[in-house]
Amino acid sequence: MRMRRKKHLDERIAACGDYLISLMNDDRRFDKVVEGEALLDLPALFGRTAPVELEIGCGCGQFICELAQQHPDTDFLAVEKVDNVIVVAAEKAKALGLSNVRFLHSGAEYLLRYLPVGGVDRLYLNFSCPYPKASYATHRLTHRRFLGLYERLLKDGGEIWQKTDNRRLFAFSVEEFSACGWQLHNLSLDLHADGMADNIVTEYEQKFVSQGLPIYRLEAQKLPRT
Repeated sequence: MRMRRKKHLDERIAACGDYLISLMNDDRRFDKVVEGEALLDLPALFGRTAPVELEIGCGCGQFICELAQQHPDTDFLAVEKVDNVIVVAAEKAKALGLSNVRFLHSGAEYLLRYLPVGGVDRLYLNFSCPYPKASYATHRLTHRRFLGLYERLLKDGGEIWQKTDNRRLFAFSVEEFSACGWQLHNLSLDLHADGMADNIVTEYEQKFVSQGLPIYRLEAQKLPRT
């Protein structure tokens, strides 16, 4: 069921103009993306040149805002395709006065249109939709068609950090990363039992852990192509 549009949404989006960049394109087709067609000027956007990290599917922004607070010398871009949700994240960053985080209202499919090749140091995938039906596998954010996109965005040696509560999605992701030549590190089948230091808990993560569910996690590193 489609999410009901929030009251005064347009006014709220306009009030977050310094934080929220509206780029949404509803056809969501890879074959329509022209690489570099509308590149964002990241140094101008943030007012400096710094390492850039990217979260795809930021939800209400709890994770990215805390990450930005902890790492003021890094700039963060957070992508979310649901306008009702991304406005809450942008409002949160604005209330905190964060200068090193911006929000892109866009689908992941379009990122190469707006972001420079090799410009991202790390990419976060937190609790992405698992699309459990086999016929929807290509929509999963760790499907190899997306991994090819991330490979273009990331610098050599750049990493993807993934967390999920879905065991099947985690297994699928491990298979896709391995098949596409990514190097896997720090796999966990129960993140909170393993006691990872400095883990930032997301909104979904709080809910799943309170229900006694394990959190699966991995790090995948882009290796230089020879």
